[in-house]
Amino acid sequence: MKIFRLLTPLLLAIVAVLCFAPAAWAFCGFYVAKADTKLYNKASQVVIARDGNRTVLTIANDFQGEVKDFAIVVPVPTLLKKEQVRVAKPQIIERLDAFSAPRLVEYFDPDPCAPLIFNDFMTLGNGGAGGAGVALSGSSDHSLGVTVEASFNVGEYDIVILSAKESGGLETWLKNNGYKIPQGAKQLLQPYIRSSMKFFVAKVNLDKFKQSGYEFLRPLQISYQSPKFMLPIRLGMINATTEQDLIVYILSPEGGAEITNYRTVKIPSNVNIPVYVKKEFNEFYKSLFQTAYTKEGKKVGFLEYAWDMGSCDPCSADPLTPEELKEAGVFWLIDNSSGNVPVFPNFGTPFVSSNVFISRLHVRYTRDTFPEDLIFLQTANRESFQGRYILQYPFQGELKCEAGKKYKLSLPKRFEQEAQTLAKLTNGNIQDIRKKMKLSVGNLTYSLWESFLSWF
Repeated sequence: MKIFRLLTPLLLAIVAVLCFAPAAWAFCGFYVAKADTKLYNKASQVVIARDGNRTVLTIANDFQGEVKDFAIVVPVPTLLKKEQVRVAKPQIIERLDAFSAPRLVEYFDPDPCAPLIFNDFMTLGNGGAGGAGVALSGSSDHSLGVTVEASFNVGEYDIVILSAKESGGLETWLKNNGYKIPQGAKQLLQPYIRSSMKFFVAKVNLDKFKQSGYEFLRPLQISYQSPKFMLPIRLGMINATTEQDLIVYILSPEGGAEITNYRTVKIPSNVNIPVYVKKEFNEFYKSLFQTAYTKEGKKVGFLEYAWDMGSCDPCSADPLTPEELKEAGVFWLIDNSSGNVPVFPNFGTPFVSSNVFISRLHVRYTRDTFPEDLIFLQTANRESFQGRYILQYPFQGELKCEAGKKYKLSLPKRFEQEAQTLAKLTNGNIQDIRKKMKLSVGNLTYSLWESFLSWF
């Protein structure tokens, strides 16, 4: 016990040096804010849990309006049975969003005049319609070329699985059966019909929705098996008048995922920015994303997070629990190997593993910039990445030693670099940024920094 008491200050000193040394950022710091999907007026969210050819797709419903007008049409590669469809808890998507959101962290400079313990550590690292369910199963409308392959009710939704021979007939069938779909669907439905895909179609059962007591529609979750690792997005563009944001959370037992038919790039990250951004982080990240999106030609998907679900550093939210991962569709953690169709697991079955890697991909798109559906590639790359932005606070105490004098002289250059970085990331006005960076650090004042800037 005595040895432990002696070692504790030493261990704390080592941790302090490793986390706060300017040349050894690694992934330390204190989490202070996150840029989650609440930043955007309307951001669609999708969770894809995939292992091999098996997929569980969770679609968050951000529908705004009368629930009687809700209708969703999702092209799927195979026929679905009732046991392959369920409703999920909306909180699960909120948890994934919070866990993977871009984050702001704080560092505090140590006293440069304090004696350094184990100075060698300083050199480590570099960088930083209502009623019961529809009864149409097996029916067809030969004149329209549409066949109802299955129909059933799940939770507050009436669901039909359709196959079709031509898009005009499918559009007519949907309208004739009370599905309020936008004008112009015919053109976007045709490519899926040519690919022999089926159509998962859902609307709200008003009676069951009232009985459920839920205020909002819950996410729909479907499970299927197919070699196609894709997400259909074109149907969501029919009546879109502005750019749309899509956040895709991909869960895998292997590693990170990327988009193959569009470039996948990492969001600018791991940079020092002025400390005043702490009060403006949401606006900062929205500007950063728009700037990067424009710079990349508006035709890329951004990686905002890639990490093993078992940990986080720094954590903007706790990692998901096994029960939450099951709710998100992670079926490979459950000993359920029988059968070829990945039906939903028995939620009482115990976990046998905890191997989940999450990739957060952010796509901003229009019909012109993203004319194709998203095609994904699963990789074995388990390299960690996060959108992470650093506030580094200067030391505020007295600085009378020689090292302290050198430290003060180094600060103006650092502040200017932070200002230049912020201007570049957000396309901001450098003079406005400098005016907002009014700092007082020891004997260093804003006027002295202004004098420093006048030298250039």
